[in-house]
Amino acid sequence: MSSEVANTIPAAENKQEETTPVDNAVVETSGEGKNESSPDTDAVNAQEKAEETNAASEDTKKETESAAAGSNNKSEPAPKCNVHKTNFEKDMIYLYQFSRTPLLPSLSPYCLKVETWLRLAGLKYENVDHKMRFRSKKGQLPFIELNGEEIADSAIIIKELSAKYNKDLDAGLTSEQRNVSYAMIAMLENHLIWIIFYWRAKYPDNVLKGYKVNLQHALGLRLPNSILNFFFKITFGRKWFQGTKKLKAHGIGVHSAEEIEEFGKNDLKVLSEMLDCKPFFFGDEPTTLDVVAFAVLSQLHFLSKDVPYTLRDFMAEKCLNLVGHVSRMKDRCFPDWDEICTKLDLNAHIQKQEPENKEGKDGEMEKSNEQDNEVDKTEKELEKDKTNEKEISEENKEKEEAK
Repeated sequence: MSSEVANTIPAAENKQEETTPVDNAVVETSGEGKNESSPDTDAVNAQEKAEETNAASEDTKKETESAAAGSNNKSEPAPKCNVHKTNFEKDMIYLYQFSRTPLLPSLSPYCLKVETWLRLAGLKYENVDHKMRFRSKKGQLPFIELNGEEIADSAIIIKELSAKYNKDLDAGLTSEQRNVSYAMIAMLENHLIWIIFYWRAKYPDNVLKGYKVNLQHALGLRLPNSILNFFFKITFGRKWFQGTKKLKAHGIGVHSAEEIEEFGKNDLKVLSEMLDCKPFFFGDEPTTLDVVAFAVLSQLHFLSKDVPYTLRDFMAEKCLNLVGHVSRMKDRCFPDWDEICTKLDLNAHIQKQEPENKEGKDGEMEKSNEQDNEVDKTEKELEKDKTNEKEISEENKEKEEAK
């Protein structure tokens, strides 16, 4: 809108400048008979000319103001839809995340966090099967698209959706509990997750094997998994240096493997002591902390025992209440967990439209009619075949008699 105003106002200003020489020409032309008129007449004429000049200036000013007002009243162009899902359904939340695995809905704790929160909040959403081709404008997964707008980063997604739909899972917490929740989430996302990422970066083979990742399905490619796994290792090896730099920049990567492992055990102990014997961290109902803890701890708990990982074993042996917490959150938020991991279905939560089956007498009548029609068609075809055979035999007889 500002550009429209800027383009209109200078045009009006130029118009005013163009009228000024015209006014001067009128004064000069009327002065040509100045010697033939009296001083009184000259005074009157001068006054009239001055009034005409002022009137012209006022008209020009009004035109300028009306032009500016007109530009302000122009309707703004509709904002361009800058999203991947252009044919979106109103108020449908479209979630972009990682592909499914046979053991876990998502290898990303941040993606699993958002989907768990959406289910717990009871919001309508749909996973977009983008085969991991898209990233947000920030270069991240997950991100969502809602009514033609993109929202990225798991924390921002939850914050904005909570405000929009009035779905605050922490509404029942006291101020002190909220502060504790904030600190624990910071520990999970800024410390424990990085410890898990360190293990994944160091053992890429165990990531594929431990989560039974099907790269062919995840990437939507037809190449055999053996070839894809080979290229994955090469690509991962190239990115190892970058990953190491990030881990060192974070602070985790400068420590030894034993020290990092000890950090992870301490985090699990703190979580276990806080949960104690409660079903959820703050009582009988899950909150945002439960969502984040579930998303992170699931990365450990559901890792296959075919691969060694001390931190997973420590949680299973020393933090049994955390294992119970993961199971409760799974049962509550993912009743379709087995279907998700078996079929690798991104939208197992959405009821699929089945073809209508006609039942009752009407259906039986239609079926019987269809069968009768098929019988009639068959009989007609047989009759045609018999007729053709008769005609052929008669023709043969006539030929023989002619001989």
